[in-house]
Amino acid sequence: MVSDRIPPLISTQLTHLLAHCPFSIKVEQMWSGCMNSSLLDHFTLVIPFCLEYVRWDIIYNAIYPLAKPDVIFGPEDEHFWPYRGTIDSKNALTDWNSKDPTRLLTLVLELRDLYRDYQKKRVAEVDDERLKFEINTMLSREGIEMLMSSGLDKPEEVKFAVPLLDMDLNKMVLGSTWRHQQKIYLQVIYPVGRKYSTTPSAPRLKLVSSPELKSWFSVEESRLPAWLDGMCMAEYLPTLEEMLENQIREAVALVEVRRKFITALAPHFGRPIEADPVFCRKVSFLASSGTFAFLVHISIPLQFPKQQPVLVLQSSQHFNSHNVPIKSPIMNDYPWSPRWETPEMAERIFDFLVEESLNFKRYCNETMLQQR
Repeated sequence: MVSDRIPPLISTQLTHLLAHCPFSIKVEQMWSGCMNSSLLDHFTLVIPFCLEYVRWDIIYNAIYPLAKPDVIFGPEDEHFWPYRGTIDSKNALTDWNSKDPTRLLTLVLELRDLYRDYQKKRVAEVDDERLKFEINTMLSREGIEMLMSSGLDKPEEVKFAVPLLDMDLNKMVLGSTWRHQQKIYLQVIYPVGRKYSTTPSAPRLKLVSSPELKSWFSVEESRLPAWLDGMCMAEYLPTLEEMLENQIREAVALVEVRRKFITALAPHFGRPIEADPVFCRKVSFLASSGTFAFLVHISIPLQFPKQQPVLVLQSSQHFNSHNVPIKSPIMNDYPWSPRWETPEMAERIFDFLVEESLNFKRYCNETMLQQR
C-alpha cells in the first residue's frame, strides 16, 4: 500500500503486513491523528477471525515515528487486555524497532493468537453443559476457533470455525496461483443457556470456504449430511469430511472434463483468443458470419456437463452510446444433453450459434438505429 501521505517508516511496515500476512487482511480506513496535519498515521485493520471479522485501530504518531503504536480493540472486546500482567515478559512491543519492516506483522499475528486464547477462555466459562461436552469432543482437532457472540437484540451464542479436510487444497489444481492457503470450514453455532437434554436440538451448521476457492469448488452446492437425533460433533464431522473428500476428487476430475470440452470447441471456432488455463471456466473465440465479426464468450459452470455452458455474443463492429461493444443477452436455453459425447456438445453449440449469429446481427443493427 503506497501513499505519499503515510510517513515512510509506517508505510514500510504496513506494506510488509499486507504483502506477507498469512491470511487476507484489509485496511478499512486511514486518518490523521495530528492537528493541522495531512499525514495519515491512524488506520483500521479488518482481520478475519472465526469466519467473521474484528476491527482494530492501529495508532501511530507521525510526529514521533520511532514510537511504538497503540492498538484499540472493538467495543465488544473491552475486557481484552493482551499484555496486562506481562510487564516482565517479552512481547511484540518489547524493544520496538520502527525501522524493522516486519514489526507490525509480528504484532498483529501475536495479538490475533492472544485474541484466540481470550475467546477460548470466554467460551470455557459459559455455564452450558451441552456446550462443554461438545468442546471436549473436539479438543483433539487443530485450528478450531471459537467466538462468544451477543448483542442487545439477540441471544447469547457461541460460534465455532472448524477446519475440515487434512489435505492441501492449493496443490489439488495444477497451476493455481492462490496466494493464501485455501480452506473449507464448518461454521457451528450453539445457543447458550439451554440445559443439557438426552436429545438436544441440532446446532446451526454452514459450510464456508475461502473466497478464492469458489472458482474451483463451491461449498454452496454441497448439501450437508443430516444431523441425527442425539448426535454430537465428533460423530458428525467424519461423515461430513468423507462427503467433502469425494466432492473434491470429483472437482479435480471436472477440471479435465472442462479442459477437453474447450479443446473440442477449437476445430469449430478456431484457436481461442482467451481462455482460463487453470480452472477451465471461460473461453472466448473470434468468429464471423459473412462480413460480421463478433466474439463468442463461453462460461462453463462448475457442474458441467450436468449444467450447460452460458453463451454471450459481443459485436466487434457495433457500439452503444457509451462506446461499449454491444452484447447479446445471456443464452442458456439452447439444445443440450449431458449424455452427449464432448465433440457432439461442441458441434451442437457451433450449429446453434451459426443461426443465432444472424439474429444477433439484426439485434445490433436495431440497437444502432434506436440510438440515432
